[in-house]
Amino acid sequence: MPRLTLSIAIGEYDHVTDLVTGRVPVEGIDLVVSHLPTEEIFYRSLLHREWDISEVSIGKYVALRAAGDDSVTAIPVFPSRAFRHSMFYVREDGGIRSASDLIGRTIGIPEWGQTAGIYGRGFLADTAGLPLASIEWVQAGLNDAGRTEKVKLTLPQGVRLRPEPTRTLNDMLLSGEIDCAMTASPPRAFVQAPGKGIVRLFPDYRAAEEDWYRATGIYPIMHAVGIRTEVLTRHPWVAMNLYRAFDEARRRSMARMDNIGMSHAPLPWLKDTCDRMRALFGADWFPYGVDANRTTLEALCRYAHAQGLADRALAPEALFAPTVLSTFKV
Repeated sequence: MPRLTLSIAIGEYDHVTDLVTGRVPVEGIDLVVSHLPTEEIFYRSLLHREWDISEVSIGKYVALRAAGDDSVTAIPVFPSRAFRHSMFYVREDGGIRSASDLIGRTIGIPEWGQTAGIYGRGFLADTAGLPLASIEWVQAGLNDAGRTEKVKLTLPQGVRLRPEPTRTLNDMLLSGEIDCAMTASPPRAFVQAPGKGIVRLFPDYRAAEEDWYRATGIYPIMHAVGIRTEVLTRHPWVAMNLYRAFDEARRRSMARMDNIGMSHAPLPWLKDTCDRMRALFGADWFPYGVDANRTTLEALCRYAHAQGLADRALAPEALFAPTVLSTFKV
């Protein structure tokens, strides 16, 4: 059988490097790789489906899948995951010291459909006990005006979302027009003068995130890998062959990070970080696959439904190619 040549767009990750360089081959496939910023990948892939395989925002993917758009089918490879207590930025003089202080306030977001925001609102509603309707929501670009929603929204009853296409969250937070900016990337004012004027709601966000994980079992997934469904229709074996290669590249990366004999990243306490990750998450601290991530995937689908991004809470199995829902064992 002749080998396939498929295009792929993905961010630069150590745990993907061995795949895209060919050190871990994909059985039956030659890859044409585009390394681009993830925002550009998401934009071009969503609008034009430019690549056969691409990194996808899992929040937007869930929304599109629930809406019946099956032009892309994901595999349970999650190149980016991050906790998001660090994403709440407030004015130092704004009188907001805890999540409960946000009731009745105004929160700015870059997009309602942004994956980080889905988890952030899920935390506010489920853990902090803040009804989404108790907050006035404003949508605008973070540091540049003109950002708009990318997916269709059907907001829950009572939830108010006001777009501000000519404003930025950074400027509105500085002026006091919003009380909090909930954003994965920091506002410009925070970057330029951290801790002066604009501060994080959770200064020790790692401790807060670890506590949240222990309480909920949710280990937030930000991105997945999607394959054009027409490719899988013609070649259903592509999904599992890709999954196996991504997984092997991940395993090799984790072994490098855990090797105390060499500095595989410019972090002097990298081994200690690996040990802490193992103590919290177990031996496989960056898992792929559905079963290992079921709690997180179920929470994401539940949040997407509760927040008006999906008309129902999808089952995790509905998100992924059926050929990768289980793997053989010898």
